[in-house]
Amino acid sequence: MTSYLLRRLLLVIPTFLGITLLVFTITRFVPGGPVDKIISESQRMSFGKGGETGQSTSQTDQDASPLSPEQIEELKVFYGFDKPVLISYVTWLVKVLKFDLGTSTRYYDPVWDIIKDKLPVSIYYGLVTTILTYLICIPLGVLKAIKHRTFIDNTSSVLVLVGYALPGFIMAIILFVWPAARWDWFPLGGFVSDEFEDLAFLEQAWDIFHHSVLPMIAYMVGGLATMTFLMKNTLMDNLAADYIRTAIAKGLSFNRAVFRHAFRNSIIPLATHFGNNIGLFLAGSFLIEKVFNIDGLGLLGFESLVERDYPVVLGVLVISSLLGLLGNILSDLCVALVDPRVKFD
Repeated sequence: MTSYLLRRLLLVIPTFLGITLLVFTITRFVPGGPVDKIISESQRMSFGKGGETGQSTSQTDQDASPLSPEQIEELKVFYGFDKPVLISYVTWLVKVLKFDLGTSTRYYDPVWDIIKDKLPVSIYYGLVTTILTYLICIPLGVLKAIKHRTFIDNTSSVLVLVGYALPGFIMAIILFVWPAARWDWFPLGGFVSDEFEDLAFLEQAWDIFHHSVLPMIAYMVGGLATMTFLMKNTLMDNLAADYIRTAIAKGLSFNRAVFRHAFRNSIIPLATHFGNNIGLFLAGSFLIEKVFNIDGLGLLGFESLVERDYPVVLGVLVISSLLGLLGNILSDLCVALVDPRVKFD
C-alpha cells in the first residue's frame, strides 16, 4: 500500500505540470490580457476627457494607443510578458512552490488571499453536498433495487430522471424563481444575511442552513440521479448472482443476504467516484453560484477568466487540479477499504 501511494503521489507531479503548462501557455497567446486591458482603459479615459472638453478626435487618434511604446514595454516586463513562455512558466512555478500565487491584475491583492476568502464557502458546499448525496443515493438505490418495478420504484425513477434531465443551473433558476422569488420561502441568494454577525449561535446556524437549501438541491440533482441508479443497478446485478442465490438456498434470509453480502459488493462502484466528487464539488459550479450569488471558487474562476485576470485563473487552476488529482488517489483508497480483493502491491 505504501509503495502504491508513493507511486501515485509521484505521478501527480508530471500530471500537474502538464495541466498548468498547457493553461499557462494559453494565457500567454489569448488576446485581451492585462496589458491590452490597461491600454483599452487608458483609451476610454482619454476619449472621455476629450469628449468633456469638446475636443474633436479623429479615427486615427482613437485607434492610437495613449501609452508610449516604452510604457507598454514596461507593462510587459511588469507582468512577465517580455520573456519566453517556458521561462515565464518556470518563474511562476517556482513562486507557486513557495506558496506565492502572484498578484491579481483585477483586485491588486495577493491571489492566495483572494482564494482563501472563497475557500470556506466552497468547502462547506462541497463537503455537505457530497455527504448528503451519498446519504440519500445509497438508501434510495437499495430501496429501488429491493422494490423493483413497484410503485415506489416507478415513482422515484420518474423524479430522479427529471432531476437528471435538468442541468444544475436550470434547476437553480427554477428554484430561484419560485421558492425564493415568488413564494418567498428562502433567501434570494448569498451565503448569510446582512445581520448575520448580530445573531446568536443557533440563529447563525439556521441562517446558513436557510441560505444553503436551494443551492444544495441544485448541486445535488445531477449527481444524485447518477449515483442512485448506479447503486440500484449494481445491487440488482449482485442479487441475481449465484452466490446470493446459494446463500438464500442454504437458509440465509433475504435481508441478511442483501446487507451482509450484496450490499458491500454494490458500493464498490460508488467508492470509485468518491474522491472525484469531492474535487468536483469543491471546485463549484459558476452558473449555480452566479444564480444564487454565492461567492465561491467557481464564480471567482469564471469572473477572473472573463476579466482576463490570469494570476487568479492560474491560482484557481492550481487548487482545483490538485484536488482532482488527490481525489483520484482517495477513490483508490476507498475501493481498497470496501473491496478486500484489491491489493496494492
